[in-house]
Amino acid sequence: MLVGERMSHPVITVSPDMPIMDVLDMFKRENIRRAPVVSKSEVVGIVSEKDLLNASHSPTTSLSVWELNYLLSKVTVSEVMSKDVTTVTEDTPVEEAARIMSDAKIGGLPVMRDSQLVGLITETDIFKILLELLGAREAGVRVTALLPEERGQLAKLSNAIASAGGNFIAFGVIAGEDATNRLVTFKVADLSLEKVKELIKPIVEKLIDIRNQT
Repeated sequence: MLVGERMSHPVITVSPDMPIMDVLDMFKRENIRRAPVVSKSEVVGIVSEKDLLNASHSPTTSLSVWELNYLLSKVTVSEVMSKDVTTVTEDTPVEEAARIMSDAKIGGLPVMRDSQLVGLITETDIFKILLELLGAREAGVRVTALLPEERGQLAKLSNAIASAGGNFIAFGVIAGEDATNRLVTFKVADLSLEKVKELIKPIVEKLIDIRNQT
């Protein structure tokens, strides 16, 4: 799965000279939390709701509320935006985009085609993909188990389920407790919980959780 398949587009952008209070209003109206900053068709920064809120929270002062509002009305996006923008392309794998966001502790990445802004991939887009990968919106028997780290174990597990008429809705594998096993999470339709439990018992090293999800 590539970024181009799951990015948000067209992209809502802001200009560097836009007042931050206007941008906050726009964010609320459009239900977004960040936007690329574009000047003369070039991405020059990115601004988040957090950037805007931090700038609008003024410290204790002797100024009146009218004076404060006046001063805030003069603060523009260029003064609070992040200028060091990390970008990705449409053919970047979504897991690579997720890794970049996690490592840099950022919530979104502009998506570029050469020098043209064509989309925005955000943490919300990644969460939606995770929901799909784990079959979170589909009914079935959900299993979490430790599987021995041995050649052919995944095939044994999938064959046992398929041979009994089960249908995999989702399947994920991550690192286990140590180098000798892997943690598998999967969801199966068309089999009862007890049947799934019976089928996988001889194969898995440890059954951590099994439940019906509707």
